[in-house]
Amino acid sequence: KYAGRVGIDPEAVAGHSLRAGFLTEASRNGATIAKMQEVSRHKKVEVLLGYVRSAELFDDHAGEGFL
Repeated sequence: KYAGRVGIDPEAVAGHSLRAGFLTEASRNGATIAKMQEVSRHKKVEVLLGYVRSAELFDDHAGEGFL
């Protein structure tokens, strides 16, 4: 609803993608797993580890300068 108001396609954004983006950036900026779990309220650390892994996919990537 709010995405459309600011010119973003509402079909391209969901609560999950916002949460994933937040946790990915938190990981890239050095947040601990414990702090991310506290903030996100994930009950299982394994779920968080999926986000942390995705945060590392672009480290040392050939397209690092433009991704």
